[in-house]
Amino acid sequence: MSSKADPSFEAVLQELQTLVERLESGTLDLQQAVELFEHASQLADQCQTILDSAELRVTRIAAEAATPLSDATATDQ
Repeated sequence: MSSKADPSFEAVLQELQTLVERLESGTLDLQQAVELFEHASQLADQCQTILDSAELRVTRIAAEAATPLSDATATDQ
């Protein structure tokens, strides 16, 4: 479970989309554009990390659900 300090995927994605819109507007000077691009890259990495974690959790849950109950009981004995 994530802590309250960790932003949600949706929040990070929304911030990333906002930065992309600002970059695409063409109104930024070069320095601002480079700084926003750098921050956007970090946000994209953060989104990917969140997605990777979610995929791992889903894979584990699916694997546990696919394990027959009799097999799980036999290994516990």
